[in-house]
Amino acid sequence: MNVMRRIEVEKVTVNMGVGQAGEELEKAITILNSITSAKPVKTISKIRQPTWGIRLGLTIGTKTTLRKDKAEKFLKEALAAKDNAIESKNFDNQGNFGFGIREHIDLAKVKYDPKLGIRGFDVLVTLKRPGYRVKRRKIDKRRIPLKHVIPREEAIEFVKQKFGVVVE
Repeated sequence: MNVMRRIEVEKVTVNMGVGQAGEELEKAITILNSITSAKPVKTISKIRQPTWGIRLGLTIGTKTTLRKDKAEKFLKEALAAKDNAIESKNFDNQGNFGFGIREHIDLAKVKYDPKLGIRGFDVLVTLKRPGYRVKRRKIDKRRIPLKHVIPREEAIEFVKQKFGVVVE
């Protein structure tokens, strides 16, 4: 197989939406820090949603990004919490996929803490091939040719082989 066609995990983004600032957000940051062992950042609302009491610039969630070995290790744990099964509709046409976990205590290493409560979170996985740097570099930025983009079917096959996941 051509080395430039090899698929790999670029990053895993774990995010937790709270919908409000304050004590609940601080609890979410603590939970995210404990399950990923990485420092989370706060996310800010970009739209106004008056029915939910959300305005522009309001801190409403938290997220963290994992890369390399740390990302693959966390992804294996998160997939185990989903019983190594995800749906095919979770994959997009660029080869990326995501899924949600209803309770953070579903992860094997996490114990319940009554002070923090139970929260769900989303796991978003970005896949890449060697050469994807050309779309983000500062000088001579180019777009990725269609034959080098990861199609949905290849991403599903990669996840099945690499992580032993059943795609329904």
